Amino acid sequence: MRSAKKTGPAKEAKATGSAKAAESAGSAKAAESAGSAKSAGSAKAAESAASKSAGSATSTKSAASKAPTASRKASTAAAPAKPAKPAKPESRLAMVRRARRINRELAEVFPYAHPELDFRSPFELLVATVLSAQTTDLRVNQTTPALFAKYPTPEDLAAAVPEEVEELIRPTGFFRAKTKSIMGLAAALRDDFGGEVPGRLEDLVKLPGVGRKTAFVVLGNAFGVPGITVDTHFMRLVRRWRWTESEDPVKIEAEVATIFPKSEWTMLSHRVIFHGRRICHARKPACGACPITHLCPSYGEGETDPEKARKLLKYEMGGLPGQRLDPPPGYPGRPAPPLGANGD
Repeated sequence: MRSAKKTGPAKEAKATGSAKAAESAGSAKAAESAGSAKSAGSAKAAESAASKSAGSATSTKSAASKAPTASRKASTAAAPAKPAKPAKPESRLAMVRRARRINRELAEVFPYAHPELDFRSPFELLVATVLSAQTTDLRVNQTTPALFAKYPTPEDLAAAVPEEVEELIRPTGFFRAKTKSIMGLAAALRDDFGGEVPGRLEDLVKLPGVGRKTAFVVLGNAFGVPGITVDTHFMRLVRRWRWTESEDPVKIEAEVATIFPKSEWTMLSHRVIFHGRRICHARKPACGACPITHLCPSYGEGETDPEKARKLLKYEMGGLPGQRLDPPPGYPGRPAPPLGANGD
């Protein structure tokens, strides 16, 4: 019985200890489980944070990689457009073709082109051309009738009283110098050429007051010898048309002579001078009324409005009298008035 009594409490104590141990183990396991769960949660949170950080870094990197592209696009959009390439310079062949076409079209516009000095002989043309320096052909044509009525031959003019000649040609300007020239050439014709005007360039240019321009006017219109007359109108237009860049009359004559056949030289001169006097003026060309604008590299230097340009046209092109008192047959304009008819 004592033995039984002793065993009972021990077993109870043992059971109690086992229960406590089990409870302790359970608590430990619970703690471990809680710790594990907590640790796992923290790990997941850290992993999530790391993922977010990586995403943020990726976004930043992506934005950074896109930034230069956007910057380049903006730079490209802001860059100015490249200027157009300059036009290819006109070749010599193209210029010659254009020049000859201008001549052909001017021949259609001015089929009546002619020397605008009145004359009945080579002598009258020679004297009139010398007098035309620094004045208009109109003024010369209004002056020479009285001069030739009094001095019809070289011999007559060479023997004249200078003061009387000066008074007759006063309206042409520079009358003293011109009197010296025409009386001198008249004496040379009388003494060296039998009272006749020579038909050679080398002889004409030896006469007082006679240069290449005057000589070619006489040769081309009194003797039928082809020549290029480089006057102020001719010089201006051939430079505007880019036939030459020279300002020297002799060089211009030589350069233009290489563009056209010799048979065209005299009429080419008349057409160009007609166009310069009527349409392509020095100060204000009538570009808007010009028939060859499609061939002119200088179009736009003058008035381009058609209505305004038409008001700039002169002589028959503007419905006005021409320069000759005795124009040739076929001239469509009115004759010029004689000296004093308009109060001049």
